[in-house]
Amino acid sequence: MPPYVKIFLLRQLTLYFLNVLPREGALMGKNYHFFAMLSRMKYINRWALMRNTYMENISEHSLEVATVAHSLAVIHNKRFGGNVNAERAAVLGVFHDAPEIITGDMPTPVKYYSKQIRDAYNCVEDDACKALLEMIPEDIREEYKPFFIKQEADRQLWKFVKAADKICAYTKCVEESKAGNHDFDKAAKTNLKGLEELDMPEVKCFMEDFLPSYSLTLDEMN
Repeated sequence: MPPYVKIFLLRQLTLYFLNVLPREGALMGKNYHFFAMLSRMKYINRWALMRNTYMENISEHSLEVATVAHSLAVIHNKRFGGNVNAERAAVLGVFHDAPEIITGDMPTPVKYYSKQIRDAYNCVEDDACKALLEMIPEDIREEYKPFFIKQEADRQLWKFVKAADKICAYTKCVEESKAGNHDFDKAAKTNLKGLEELDMPEVKCFMEDFLPSYSLTLDEMN
């Protein structure tokens, strides 16, 4: 299926969630789908084009990103004189891939196939975020809005989430390589290069302190 066709179909599906489900919920009374939708994150697998020794879903991935983003924020505060909210960084990490409940995990080669495809996918993601927000009661919706629509006040924290996302992609590659799967070798190099290009001291500290352990067996860690 050509990438632009997939983007079009995703847009139609997202518009369904945005326009149809809220009306159905209204007809049923005060019944909001937000957390039931979040619970489906465990059904959305990552790395769809790759041969995996084990499948990773976006629920697992989001937890890992949350913990790593929290660590990067803590390192920023403790080692580099920062003053950011590490707990909020973790929460942003928890929700960062939630729109993929609706869009699915778009393989990187497709997502970055062209600027046109990337821009179109951004529109789909925006629609998915709006659809999810519509599934939250109005009186508390504003509290969740920053998790789906980025705010200037969270700019630094989103940098940590983005870095954590790349770190977790890299550790997945390391774990697959450790299991003898060479399908992830190129992805490992690409992600490692991307981490180095971020030029973030917090990332460097995390990689020096924690990354070597991902190559060890359980016995070697004990």
